[in-house]
Amino acid sequence: MTAYPGTKRKLVLAFDVGTTYSGISYSILDPGEVPEIKGVNRYPAQEQVGRDSKIPTIIYYDADGKVCAAGAEAICEGIEDEAIEKGWLKAEWFKMHLRPGDSTVRHSLPPLPPNKTVVDVMGDYLNYIQEMHPGGTSLWMSLEKDIDFVLSHPNGWEGAQQAQMRRAAILGGLVRNEEDAAAHVSFVTEGEASLHFCIRNGLCAEEGSGVLIVDAGGGTIDISAYSHESGHRFEETVPAQCHLLGSIFITQYAREFLRDLLEGSRFSDDVSYIAERFDKSTKLRFRDARDPAFIKFGNSRDHDAELGIRSGQLRLNGSDVASFFDPSVRCIVQAIIEMRASVLKPASRIFLVGGFGASDYLFSKLKQSLEKLHLELYRPDTHVNKAVADGAVSFYIDHFVSVRVSKRTYGCACNIQYDPGNAEHVQRVSKTYIDLAGDKRVGGAFEIVLPKVLPISTQCLIFRSSNLLAERASIGKKGIPQYKYSNLPSQFSITAEILGYHGHSKRPKWLDTDSDNYSTFCTVTANIPKTCAVTRKAPGRKKKYHLLQYDIILAFGLSELQAQVAWMENRRGTHVRYPIIHFATHSKSNDRGPARVLYDEV
Repeated sequence: MTAYPGTKRKLVLAFDVGTTYSGISYSILDPGEVPEIKGVNRYPAQEQVGRDSKIPTIIYYDADGKVCAAGAEAICEGIEDEAIEKGWLKAEWFKMHLRPGDSTVRHSLPPLPPNKTVVDVMGDYLNYIQEMHPGGTSLWMSLEKDIDFVLSHPNGWEGAQQAQMRRAAILGGLVRNEEDAAAHVSFVTEGEASLHFCIRNGLCAEEGSGVLIVDAGGGTIDISAYSHESGHRFEETVPAQCHLLGSIFITQYAREFLRDLLEGSRFSDDVSYIAERFDKSTKLRFRDARDPAFIKFGNSRDHDAELGIRSGQLRLNGSDVASFFDPSVRCIVQAIIEMRASVLKPASRIFLVGGFGASDYLFSKLKQSLEKLHLELYRPDTHVNKAVADGAVSFYIDHFVSVRVSKRTYGCACNIQYDPGNAEHVQRVSKTYIDLAGDKRVGGAFEIVLPKVLPISTQCLIFRSSNLLAERASIGKKGIPQYKYSNLPSQFSITAEILGYHGHSKRPKWLDTDSDNYSTFCTVTANIPKTCAVTRKAPGRKKKYHLLQYDIILAFGLSELQAQVAWMENRRGTHVRYPIIHFATHSKSNDRGPARVLYDEV
């Protein structure tokens, strides 16, 4: 590893807020010194002080929405009795409420507390764990303006989820406002963070070969594929996958089984507690489907031979417990087969990390299945549950991944020149109109910005050249404001909607074809000055109009989408018709300004 190239001291913290457990890792970056990644290993009310310790992702609220206990405090002895006595509400697995709208779960999730959004709850939790001040309070105070935060999230989460997590960081007191959040909060997928962890711990593929990372966590299983190009440079080779089949769903399958098993018995009211004991103990110890498993939940008087209950202990067939794991095992194996079939350098080495990855049964079952495919499965010897937090700090420092792959086809709606000889245009003649330049155009076309599965360099910028016409009238076509140049506002607010196409067509062209597979990915907004407006006169027409030309610059190759707007001031040149869409690999624009990327609520 190389020395930190910065010019001043900085503190970087990575927050891995998991579905069931959370952790923090950090590094103090001193110029000229090789950074060391450390983990926070002591929290309030936490009895375990081991290096690999994490805290439960749980919060208790009172009836007024005030936090009463969180993290390790929420599992202290007697806390449940106190919660019942005082009417506290428990928030757990709340991270799963952030999942994208198209991610469905087979089982019901615990609801959020009344009058609390998932952003509120995550903000409260971040506020609790950031008060630990890794490195000491004095260090935090001395570096208050030089602290950067990295928040990890499942592979399947994108801009909309990142925007909510950034708001939670503000509510949690990590940063003061949106401006600080934009400057000091960054994101990394759990799959990419886990790759960095494996590299830092000496686990990586040979140069020129592929590697697969399976991060099995509490809520999700994230699977990522990379090729090892040279040194510590890796490239993503196929879109990462995210499946809602983490360890909490093993417990949910067990809960359903127990509900059916104990229905009508005197133990039917104890299903939730027995499932909890399974989650905390039996699930973790389970190793072999040929051996019975036991759930200790009661005392010596609890007995029912027909149900397999003796002295407060329920006996389950190992094959039944194995069936709870089967959906996750099948999912991982199938995903590995699919991902290897899609790349030129299929991985022969697979690394299993994450809290669920610590399960001996999951590891042995996967190893057995993958050996049949002549694939090798590896697992770090220790601390697999800290892979994401440690790896997120490494991501910030090392940036081992230089190329990522687009998960879908991105583009935007546009209107194109009407061609009477084109059957697809004639079919859409009802969508034609005459623009201010006097040209006949047809709407509803889809212009591809970024094709699916295209490798993108982390430095790659894609430019969208867009134009707005303003005639010497009051209101123009489709309600666009139109002005005389002398009356133009000092700046224009522009908006561009970026669409995502999820279907199977490699080159989608029209929004009314396979329309259900188009959705709004994000909206880019920005302000540009009137000095980039140019007066034009349409051929054969008396009226003049104003051409407002600009480029929207999208950086897709980063861990999160970034945008800028660019323009040429007092532009002169040939006539440009509206609305032409143009993409280039470089910009000739003279000026750039910030643009905001907005997402709809999940």
